[in-house]
Amino acid sequence: MAWVVRGEFRKLWVGQLVSASGSAITTVALPLVAVVTLQASAVQMGVLAALTVLPHLVFGLPAGVWVDRWSLRRVLVMTDVGRALVLGCIPVAAVVGVLQLWQLYVVAVLAGVLSLLSETASSTLVPALVPREELIRANSAHLLNLNVASTAGPSVAGLLVQVLTAPFAILFDAASYVVSAVASYLIREPERSAVSRSSGVRVTGGLRAIFGNPVLAPLVVSATVGAIAGALLGPLIVLYLVRELDWAPALVGVAITASGVAAVVGSLVAPAWIQVVGLGRGYLIGQLVASLTGAALAVGFAPLVFVGQALAGMGMSLFAVPQRTLRQSLLPPHQLAQVQATWRTLVIGGQSVGALTSGLLATTLGLRTTLVLSTVVMLAGTLIAYLSPLRRLHTLPKAVTA
Repeated sequence: MAWVVRGEFRKLWVGQLVSASGSAITTVALPLVAVVTLQASAVQMGVLAALTVLPHLVFGLPAGVWVDRWSLRRVLVMTDVGRALVLGCIPVAAVVGVLQLWQLYVVAVLAGVLSLLSETASSTLVPALVPREELIRANSAHLLNLNVASTAGPSVAGLLVQVLTAPFAILFDAASYVVSAVASYLIREPERSAVSRSSGVRVTGGLRAIFGNPVLAPLVVSATVGAIAGALLGPLIVLYLVRELDWAPALVGVAITASGVAAVVGSLVAPAWIQVVGLGRGYLIGQLVASLTGAALAVGFAPLVFVGQALAGMGMSLFAVPQRTLRQSLLPPHQLAQVQATWRTLVIGGQSVGALTSGLLATTLGLRTTLVLSTVVMLAGTLIAYLSPLRRLHTLPKAVTA
């Protein structure tokens, strides 16, 4: 990635890499604080999981408006500092002996709001930091950060929790945001032109921009349907491998790691892949590849399980890069923050629907049937995109400036 990680984008990329690595630790450590340290029940764990998603659903639309009004660099610095302080409260409370479950709930909500603002700002800033012809490579580098962190993070988190206990493992995440804040502070943000609108219109500006565009409208519907399918599948993988296939925990871990490794490989090859097949087909083929995961798992044949996991990781990377690039290139700069935040609201909303439905369907239809159903749902999302102008879009469209 040396050919794209340069200039001002390098500072953003380094900050994202460090903070993503820390966040991957907290993803494991925070639930362990609840379970091991505070003896949380299943219901309380469900509440904690829901609160991590809630900010994206409740504040997604206004977040785009807020970010659009502020300096993007300032948003990144403030949200990094905020998350460092919020997460740092957990080990401090543990030392003092006053740590309680409600504090984890507050941390989950506040960290979620700050992450929403940060992710909206960073994805909006990328097109201003790199030349248009390097957007695909920059987005691939961004995705590589997330994939490396999510693949290696859980193992590192487990070791830190084992050595330091869960509350103090979170201290590493808090420290990572300090490093990220310094990297963000050093970014020289280009001047942005202000476009004034009434607050009532701006809150729905992202929705209007997305559904008013002939490519982005079917793309967001396709991505949302794909998010539902992925969330149908995700919560059931461990349960299926352990209860249906009687796999040992070590083998389950290897299967899950296979998906992460394939995702890392996918992020590395995505720019060359898109150059060969084009943006539209890159998205379609990536989603098609990912859709085969559920069916491959349902067969229950061990080699196919690993193939299915690899397809999930590889496909996700191959469709995520063109998807993100199209959002950044099809609309004028003043609409990007609203669109990025709105997109997250819709897609994470889809994930919430899928996750809530997953257990019910598995109980009613069985695990294997639900896995196959996830493939059918994602294929439906692929078909929506295929029937749109997206399949004819080979290169980046002409830049929109107003």
